[in-house]
Amino acid sequence: MPSDHDVALCDTCHERIRWAITVNGRRQAVDADPDETGNLAVHRDGTGTLKVRVLSTERPTLEHAEWKAMPHAATCTSPRPRAPRSSSRPGRRAAVRQGNWRWAR
Repeated sequence: MPSDHDVALCDTCHERIRWAITVNGRRQAVDADPDETGNLAVHRDGTGTLKVRVLSTERPTLEHAEWKAMPHAATCTSPRPRAPRSSSRPGRRAAVRQGNWRWAR
């Protein structure tokens, strides 16, 4: 069972989370408490860093000191704010207009 020294609160829903590092080196929020229905395997490496991997068909079982957890993005109760669009016309991308360029001689 993991200790509570690295537990933080989600900024939007204020639930308990832990920050872990994926195999690709990215940060991922996971629910702080173990969850037997989760699809993530979480463990602490030799330096104390929380590491996470997805339970896949190639490695479907927990190994060594891993425990199952749920990604917090799947359980967060607050709606995510959407990034504003840069264009006033949805679905269109902003383009750079070509101008008359004069080359100095």
